[in-house]
Amino acid sequence: MENKNSTVLLIGGAGYVGSVVTQHLLEMGYAVRCFDNLIYNNHAAPESFLGHPNYDFKYGDLCHPNALENAAEGVSHVVLLAGLVGDPITKKYPDESDNINANGVQDSFEILKGKGIQKLIFISTCSNYGLMEEGVLASEESTLTPLSLYAQAKVAAEEKLMSIKGEVDYCPTVLRFATAFGLSPRMRFDLTVNEFTRELAIGNELLVFDADTWRPYCHVRDFSRLIAKVLEEDPDKVAFEVFNAGGDENNFTKRALVNEIVKLLPNSKVAYKEHGGDPRNYRVDFTKVREVLEFEPAYSVPMGVKEIIEQVGNSFFKNLEGRENHFGNYEI
Repeated sequence: MENKNSTVLLIGGAGYVGSVVTQHLLEMGYAVRCFDNLIYNNHAAPESFLGHPNYDFKYGDLCHPNALENAAEGVSHVVLLAGLVGDPITKKYPDESDNINANGVQDSFEILKGKGIQKLIFISTCSNYGLMEEGVLASEESTLTPLSLYAQAKVAAEEKLMSIKGEVDYCPTVLRFATAFGLSPRMRFDLTVNEFTRELAIGNELLVFDADTWRPYCHVRDFSRLIAKVLEEDPDKVAFEVFNAGGDENNFTKRALVNEIVKLLPNSKVAYKEHGGDPRNYRVDFTKVREVLEFEPAYSVPMGVKEIIEQVGNSFFKNLEGRENHFGNYEI
């Protein structure tokens, strides 16, 4: 079997993205070790993998060095997904954010030295760009203006990783993720595409703030494909490189996103309001990932909208009362 001698450690592998990456890598023939502390009580997400012969789950905390060292024993590659993900939860838990997203993540770069690891993929965010001038696309060389604790910690971690060139024996790559969307075993409805689609699909009126602000989006299955590409790429192409992760066609304003949903749900009720609490506004340039790694998204925003509407129609995700925290990063 292809990749049968490669074990990938997914730090934070039971989350929204990690669960889909797990499935993809297992299908490609990799062995997957998931290291996660299930901070959102998301035990159901990895359950379906527990019987797979190439899947290994290790319960543990990124901030406990011994636990991370043990989890990293014998693996060939590491994907670092873990952290408090998103602006709202880091604002709600600033101390925990500092401990996990800043200290825990940066300490892991040192802990993973000397383990025989070939590649380390650090998952960062396009939120690092914060605000871009009208008409200007954010490339990997653009000035970073992080507006939240979440993005500030990602920028600091990127800087730390780039500063230890020559000191580490693994090949690190940074992927700045666009905003994720799409179905996952650990589904989230606190993400724009997923949230807007579900709200309108169940018949709620949707209030949209700052409708003409831009965001890039990317399907979780495309993130999985890109991670696999980096794992299999020549190290000279990806070592100490930063890539925006997504595709140009999935840059959308919130208004344009709503218009795509309304095409499929024409009776939707939508209201718009200015001056919300999130001032981010950025369109992203994905030229580098397209030209260097030959990566193009396979899934468009309309495709993601359609699959969520279909599953709501199949009686999934209709009633989340009492289970909200399982479907979003709200509390820890």
